[in-house]
Amino acid sequence: MHFARRIGVTAAAVLALAGAVPAAARAAGPPGDAPVAADGNGLPPGWRITGEGAERRLEWRAAAEVPMGDARVEFRSGDRLLGVPAPQRDGRTFRLPLEQARTAALTDLQVTAGGRRLDAADGPSARQGLRAPAPAAPPAALPAARIDPGRPGAYRTVSGEYALPPVRLPGFAAPVEMRAVVVAPKGVRGPRPLALFLHGRHATCYRGGEVTGDWPCATGAKPIPSHRGYLRDQQLLASQGYVTVSIAANGINGQDWAAEDGGAQARSSLVRQHLARWADWAARPATAPAAVRNAPTADLSRVLLVGHSRGGEGVNRAAMDSLYPPPAAQDGYRGRVRWHIRGTVLIGPTIFGQNPVADVPSVTVLPGCDGDVSDLQGEVYVDGTRGVSQGRALHSAVYVVGANHNFFNSEWTPGQAQAPADDDFWDDPDERDPVCSKGTRTRLTADQQHRAGATYVATAARLFLAGDDRARELLDGTGRRAPSADPARVLTHAVGAARGAGFLPDGGVSVTGARLCSAVDTDPRVACLGGDGHGISPHFAQWETPREQGRRAVALNWSAPGTPARVRAARPLSLAGAPELALRVIVPPGTSGTRLDVAVADARGKRAVLGQVRLDGLPGSDRTASHWAREVRVPLAAAVRAGLDLRRVATLELTPRSASGRAWLMDAWAWRPGTPAVREAALPRVDIGRLTVDEGDSGVRTYRVPVRVSGHGSGQVRVYVIDPATGEARDRLVTVRPGGRDIDVPVRVTGDRLFGYDVTHDVVVKAVHGVVVGAHRGGVTARNDDPMPRITVTPVADRVTEGQPLTWRVGLSEPAAVGIQVTFAVAPVTAGPELSTKDVDPAWLEENTGERPDPERPLSKVEYLALWVDVPAGATSAEVSLPTVKDTVAEPAESVRFRMLGEDGEPQNGAPELTGTVLNAS
Repeated sequence: MHFARRIGVTAAAVLALAGAVPAAARAAGPPGDAPVAADGNGLPPGWRITGEGAERRLEWRAAAEVPMGDARVEFRSGDRLLGVPAPQRDGRTFRLPLEQARTAALTDLQVTAGGRRLDAADGPSARQGLRAPAPAAPPAALPAARIDPGRPGAYRTVSGEYALPPVRLPGFAAPVEMRAVVVAPKGVRGPRPLALFLHGRHATCYRGGEVTGDWPCATGAKPIPSHRGYLRDQQLLASQGYVTVSIAANGINGQDWAAEDGGAQARSSLVRQHLARWADWAARPATAPAAVRNAPTADLSRVLLVGHSRGGEGVNRAAMDSLYPPPAAQDGYRGRVRWHIRGTVLIGPTIFGQNPVADVPSVTVLPGCDGDVSDLQGEVYVDGTRGVSQGRALHSAVYVVGANHNFFNSEWTPGQAQAPADDDFWDDPDERDPVCSKGTRTRLTADQQHRAGATYVATAARLFLAGDDRARELLDGTGRRAPSADPARVLTHAVGAARGAGFLPDGGVSVTGARLCSAVDTDPRVACLGGDGHGISPHFAQWETPREQGRRAVALNWSAPGTPARVRAARPLSLAGAPELALRVIVPPGTSGTRLDVAVADARGKRAVLGQVRLDGLPGSDRTASHWAREVRVPLAAAVRAGLDLRRVATLELTPRSASGRAWLMDAWAWRPGTPAVREAALPRVDIGRLTVDEGDSGVRTYRVPVRVSGHGSGQVRVYVIDPATGEARDRLVTVRPGGRDIDVPVRVTGDRLFGYDVTHDVVVKAVHGVVVGAHRGGVTARNDDPMPRITVTPVADRVTEGQPLTWRVGLSEPAAVGIQVTFAVAPVTAGPELSTKDVDPAWLEENTGERPDPERPLSKVEYLALWVDVPAGATSAEVSLPTVKDTVAEPAESVRFRMLGEDGEPQNGAPELTGTVLNAS
């Protein structure tokens, strides 16, 4: 879930906020929850800066262990992404390297994962005093579909495992295991389709009740068998005639924190390594392991990839890499592609790159009570494909009300797993969630959730591998249910397949009577869900930049019925031949009976009312991403009867008929039944690399961000260049061609002989049309190549009478190009009495630590007490003081000691110290 990326923050700005290390965080609900209130010094509780010089780190320490999961832990300053910190071994501490300026001030610090605050802003303590919401009711059951893919098939099954020599993957120090469990039909003749499962990011090793993210596992610890967590899904598929294999990826999970893409390329490489072995075994069955020999031959022309969480992003990348080869230096598989991926199933997936594969059909399962990837960013696997390629592949979103993240995998489920496991949706018995707390009408049990998940994996196999179009109505927004998934309430919508032209707010449309809003923008007047502070939408999941171009919706807000919202296409579009118009519309969670009249007009202005749609919001709370679009359809028969030219439809009109309300139109399409065959387009592929250079001693050198464009044809991408000083992103639309240098980002690096911090110039890229994007992030890092000045300490007043400050001068052997901050943490004195909490200024103590003088205790017992000194850029010294107070108590001379902290936040042996003595005034 975590990987290091450097951040730029001006040292002086940080120091202006951090007079001392704040008090430790306190538990307030979920793991890692901490109080929100600042401690009076700018940095909130739980935050501090450790190390010195080039080794400075911004550190956040949670009050309790943060479970290892799939969502990316991020440090943010308001809406701006500062970076992705590296987890420490204690599971509570996260550190981010500090470099040269990116922000003018380090304000409004936040820790987020999957859109959820980890540092308490949305924890229970923030809701104290609020009335408990009423329990939510589940949506009404939908009519049953014509088929039920969740019913076991006629075949008996056979199981086994294989273990091959581990493989080395680029960027990973330790080899990655090649282990898998196979479940297949028994007594079947002829090749059978193959379904491959890849688990997500979870703890890797366990010993008794303790888990770690180590790899390889320490002596005495066992690997957590996450790959065995889908056995029920495998057995269901095998009973229906599919060969299944679930592969282990602990070796990636234990090392992907340092990968810029979160391990997506590594997971793709691992998937394709296994597929290559299956291709070998299909050609030479006698060479296969016993578990494979006991199964029917796999038909590698029909492969379904199933990925959970980061495994979802991994199989998406594997589908991309199988069609559009990645750069060889980044890839852990170099052989031929001897398989055809017919579709993917992505369960609670991450999509850090927001780079879905438009021409490979997909089903994305969105768990309504996901406590890990809680922003449900996997919706981008649907929305992000629109307009990118031919639009013939079905991309379905399956929203499972009451499902959490973990229980799709039995090895992540308490009571079923071999290793310790938990419910990722944290629950506070004193402040129960109306939708997701255990025992509510909407929350699923572990078995109910797993059964629903297996049913929809089998549905995807039935459609994508078996070609049974009857399964489509369970996935495409038609509104049918599979009884095997009962009592789960499962809702779907889709894009692609036989849908034709549509009204797409992302494209060239004009809007009257409503607002064309942006999915991601810091301005609440522009953002789709800005201003009121409530609500999370999977459709508006945040990416790498504080603002995005080209991700839009149409926002309606009315206080009386009757005023139409009109969406006019840039060019007339054809709805001819389609029986219905399908719309995806969001209404607020918990609402019911939102009514909208739907009308269209052709280019001549001839208008027809098609009908009225009624929408209910999902069950939701302030902790769920429930602003999710429902698919509704209206017949186009009225337009035919009115004589509209359906080949040239210009305007879509939505007229509210409810008394008041809000709604967001995501898109509207000419809908036709059927699942057309998909032929993958030959597209160019864009990969952004990273170049690291030394700054040099003098002069200015210009470098260019490495960009590789391969494949065929031409396409458009949107390029964002992030300013290393401000974090703001400038974007432009670029047409790319294989081998071209269309994405040209020059970076000027100025050399000097002064110590500074590395400066990272980041570039991120997103596909717009006719292209795929592999490595979406890269840039140029200018590495500081000058040594850190030597630090010295000179006493200014280190033996004073109480009431006077102890003062020291911290010096540098030479000036630096940036402010140098040095941290000295309190430590026990080596001899004699020690200064206590009543010997220092009480206001200073509380302001800098959050602690009070009573009960009296030695200063070394005050957690997080430290002195910070900032030597400004160009200077060679600065002073730091400890204020003492005069009292009437007769006492002997008392001492204090502060030790300099190193890169790891621990005191350095042999480093300069601050020591002083305070004498009695009487």
